[in-house]
Amino acid sequence: MGRGSGRGPNQLRFHELLEAIGQAVDQMPDPRNPVTTVYSLRDCFLSSFAMFFLQDPSLLEFQRRIQDQVQRNNLSSVFGVKQIPSDTRLREIIDQQDWQPLAGVFHEYLQRAQRSKVLEQFQYLDGKYLLTLDGSEYFHSESVDCQRCLHRRHGDGTEEHYHQILQTALVHPEKREVLPLAPEFIRRQDGSSKQDCETNAGKRAIHRIRKEYRQLPLVILGDSLYSTGPFVRDLQQLRYSFILVAKPEDHKSLYEDISGLRRGRMLESEEVRGPKGQRHRYEWTNGVTLNAEPSSPTVNYVQLEIFNAAGTRTYRCAWVTDIEVTKENVEKMVRAARARWKIENEGFNTLKNHGYHLEHNYGHGKKFLSETFFLLNLLAFMFHQLHQLVDELYQDARAGFSARREYWNAIRALFRFLLFDSWDQVLLRMTAPPGSTTTG
Repeated sequence: MGRGSGRGPNQLRFHELLEAIGQAVDQMPDPRNPVTTVYSLRDCFLSSFAMFFLQDPSLLEFQRRIQDQVQRNNLSSVFGVKQIPSDTRLREIIDQQDWQPLAGVFHEYLQRAQRSKVLEQFQYLDGKYLLTLDGSEYFHSESVDCQRCLHRRHGDGTEEHYHQILQTALVHPEKREVLPLAPEFIRRQDGSSKQDCETNAGKRAIHRIRKEYRQLPLVILGDSLYSTGPFVRDLQQLRYSFILVAKPEDHKSLYEDISGLRRGRMLESEEVRGPKGQRHRYEWTNGVTLNAEPSSPTVNYVQLEIFNAAGTRTYRCAWVTDIEVTKENVEKMVRAARARWKIENEGFNTLKNHGYHLEHNYGHGKKFLSETFFLLNLLAFMFHQLHQLVDELYQDARAGFSARREYWNAIRALFRFLLFDSWDQVLLRMTAPPGSTTTG
C-alpha cells in the first residue's frame, strides 16, 4: 500500500463522518418559525463543529476570520455550512437545542468501526474490549452559572459553579488512540435539590452502555471509587467483566485477608526483570471476598510493585477482578488494568492541554450550550482518533509535525489563504512538496 493510498473504510471517511453529525442535527426539533429563520440548525452546529475540528481557541476570533471570502468558502466546501451566524446568534440558537441526538453519533461511529473490523484492533483480553470510567471537571467559575451547573461552597463563603462529566472510552495498552463513547454529564438533576456525583453517573453509564452495545464483550476499568459491593454486583448483572483499583483505605477487610494469606505464604507471586534493572513483582490470589458483608461479591486480587535498579519501590497498585488470575496471564492482566490511565494521558490531557481547549469557556449559556460545545469538541477528538487509526493520508500529514498544535496551526493557515474543494485537498496540500499544486 502506497503512502496516502490507504484511506480506511468508506463509512469512516471525512464526509461520511461529518454527515452523521448533520443527520443527528436534523433530528432536533426546531421551534422557530421557518419563514423568519435565517440560520439553519445544521449551519449553526456544523460551524461550531468546524471550530472544534480545526482546534480554534476562540469562537469570536473564529467567526471574525471566516468573514473573509477564502475562509467562508472553505467552511462551505469542506464542512457544508451555507449561512454563517454571528458568534452571539450561534450561541443563542444552540443554547436552546437539546443535544441528545448528538450523543447517538458516538454510537454510530463505534458501530461503523465495528462493522468495518477497525474495532478489532482494540481487542485485548480473550477478544474483549477495555472500557475506562473516569470523571473530570471541564468548567468552573464563581460568576457564570447555568441550569445544569453543580455548586460548591468554599471556606471563605464564596460559591463556585462547575461542570463535571464521567467519560468512558475504549483503550488498548499498545495503542495511543482512544475511542470515546458518549459522556455521562454529572449535573443538577431535574426536580432534585441533591448534587449529582460520579458514582451515580457511573451507574447510569454502565446501564446505558449495555443497552446500546448488548453483545460487545467489555472489561470495565475504574478506580477505587467503583470497587464497591453494589457497583460490582451491578457489573455482574449486566454481564461486564471488570478490573478495578482496590486501595487499602477503602478495603480494610480485603487487605486483612490478603495480609493473612501473605503471612501464610499462600499468595501466588511472580517477578520479572526489566531491561534497565527494574523489577516488576506480581502477587495474586483468586476467590476472596471484597468486603466483610454477608452479601459481599467474591473477587480475584492482583498487585503490582515496581522497584528500580537500586531496589527502591517506585510504584504499587492493586486491583480486584472477576477474571481468574494465573501465572500465564498476570502480566497481561496488569497491563490491561494500567491502560486505564490512557483516558487521562491520551484523553483528558490531550483535550485540555494539546489543542482542544476543553476547559476554555467558548460560551456557557443558560440551558444546553456548555454541554453541547463539550460534545462537539469530543466528537472532533473522536473524528481525529478514527482518522489516526485508518487514514494514511491523515497520518502522513500529521507525521510532518512533532506537536499536535503546530499541525493544526498549519491547517488553519491553509484555510486562511487557499481555497479547497474538500478535506482531502487540505491533506494533500499538507503532504505535497514545497511549491507544488494539488487537486483532490
